[in-house]
Amino acid sequence: MALALSLGRRGQGTCWPNPAVGCVIVRDGRIVGRGWTQPGGRPHAEPVALAQAGEATRGATAYVSLEPCSHYGKTPPCAEALINAGVSRVVSAIEDSDPRVAGQGFAMLREAGIEVTTGVLAEQAARDHAGFFLKTEQGRPFVTLKLASSFDGRIATASGHSQWITGPKARRAVHAMRARHDAVMVGAGTARADDPSLTVRDLGVDAQPVRVVVSRHMDIPLMGQLARTASEVPVWLCHGPSPDAERARAWEGLGAQLVPCALSDHQIDAVDLLQQLGQAGLTRVFCEGGAALAASLLAADLVDELVGFTAGLTIGAEGLSAVGALGLDRLDAAPRFKLIETHVIGPDVMHRWARALR
Repeated sequence: MALALSLGRRGQGTCWPNPAVGCVIVRDGRIVGRGWTQPGGRPHAEPVALAQAGEATRGATAYVSLEPCSHYGKTPPCAEALINAGVSRVVSAIEDSDPRVAGQGFAMLREAGIEVTTGVLAEQAARDHAGFFLKTEQGRPFVTLKLASSFDGRIATASGHSQWITGPKARRAVHAMRARHDAVMVGAGTARADDPSLTVRDLGVDAQPVRVVVSRHMDIPLMGQLARTASEVPVWLCHGPSPDAERARAWEGLGAQLVPCALSDHQIDAVDLLQQLGQAGLTRVFCEGGAALAASLLAADLVDELVGFTAGLTIGAEGLSAVGALGLDRLDAAPRFKLIETHVIGPDVMHRWARALR
């Protein structure tokens, strides 16, 4: 099952809106097939592994990181594929929360006389599939908030100079994290100040994440990197009601997708923002700031994971804070997270924090 989970993670960032599933077929103690959900969400992991195993599937055990689907969509049910292939046992990590499945895949297998074992490495599976579960159950994607800051929590000097607070190895690690998410998201201020490309570079990936910019007025430079490459790598502009018609036409002409969102206190409403992204199919979003967007997501309790890269320099109180105002009077009202891991990456420290998912 650990192998099936690791295989499934290979599909993260490329198979949305479907879950990133892994499957391993074992017969007589030997792995005869393995697969994971392919780019675009099809084919699913089980048919890939079954095709590799061929006739060796008869009497074999299939280890699957999520309950096999039971409904007809753009592909036949994976539970049916396992039955037709003649497997004798299916071991699954966790039940699918999609109401079209929700135990029905297991029921199909049992009705066909196949032994079914569930709950193997379920906690890890719940984390791996958290984005798909959140989209299914709450209509929003999983959100990772990444902050790269000085030791005293600053992301730039008072003049806005920020390149580079962390070193090359930390920046490479960020590119790898981008690749495992469906989308990279920033606020309008970051897009204007940094003119970022928000792409995955120097890792040889075949597919790039969607680039999401949250900008109430769509006041993003039309000559910047995002605009110049909008026809090559998707750009989604999440804007407020009644956008400037000329700007909207210009961005659409460049190939950007416009995503209208509701407002709250004259800003893009964070809850509606994520609902719109979930409705569009995204399951995992990697937010890279800036401070106002980070504060908006934290204040709305919409951050599922924090990733911090801390550099060994101090900028001082006049520097720009990593997170905007949260309006907190008491510490017990502050969002808290559990430390998952820490690593030294070059001269910097990476720390990852998560909260309870379900």
